[in-house]
Amino acid sequence: MIFSTTKGRRLKLRSTPFPPAWREILHRRFPLLACLPPDDLRELEGRIQVFLAEKQFEGCDGLVITDEIRVVIAAQACLLLLHRDTDYYPDLKSILVYPSTYFSRVTEEDEEQQAAFAGQSWQRGPVILAWDAVQGAVSNPWDGQNVVFHEFAHQLDEEDGRVDGVPVLAAKGPLPERLSRYRSWARILSQEFAQLQQASAAGHASVLDEYGATNPAEFFAVATECFFEKPRQLREKHPELYAELKRFYQQDPAEWDLPAPFTPEANT
Repeated sequence: MIFSTTKGRRLKLRSTPFPPAWREILHRRFPLLACLPPDDLRELEGRIQVFLAEKQFEGCDGLVITDEIRVVIAAQACLLLLHRDTDYYPDLKSILVYPSTYFSRVTEEDEEQQAAFAGQSWQRGPVILAWDAVQGAVSNPWDGQNVVFHEFAHQLDEEDGRVDGVPVLAAKGPLPERLSRYRSWARILSQEFAQLQQASAAGHASVLDEYGATNPAEFFAVATECFFEKPRQLREKHPELYAELKRFYQQDPAEWDLPAPFTPEANT
């Protein structure tokens, strides 16, 4: 009964007309939307409405939460959910937003110290974002770096209770098919992770940010950023990785109506 109530409420939210003021914010602040197919854009608007109804935004260090902050962040988080049977980041209740880079305590080599962050994702906890980093990412959607994509990819990774670079790939279907998906994912992403580690150690450039060489969880988050922001380059340089991400996200951003200057030939 609870599931049916939740499902019905979400369907009602998705069928509600999208507020014109929110649409104006999206088209003004999130230029990547201009590349989306019309059906995807309509679906995205519906998912944004569910997300904003279910998640709590909290301003930190004096930041006042506005519709612009909520809508811009929600749009990016929901882009990762298109075409997928999803529960809208079920462990996530709140998004904390700082005005700029913030400091948080970390433990390294048994010593606690302060470190600067643009974003964090806590398992069964909040996503924390720096608003200036969010704005920088949406203003340049082709550089392969997007803090919202990154942190919400971690949320997807964490849904099975483990932070290991392996999100829930197949919750339904025959067992042999589900196992096959996980084997393919493990083989390809482990190979690509090792290659990025080697390239990073040798000082070789890659379309994937070298931060992805940190561990498998960071590799998945970095690969997600690249998949949506440098899709044609990723498909050209890492076709098997692109195919795995395309299958998981059920999207093909390399076929979106991307600006001509950002073809692989012009931006390698």
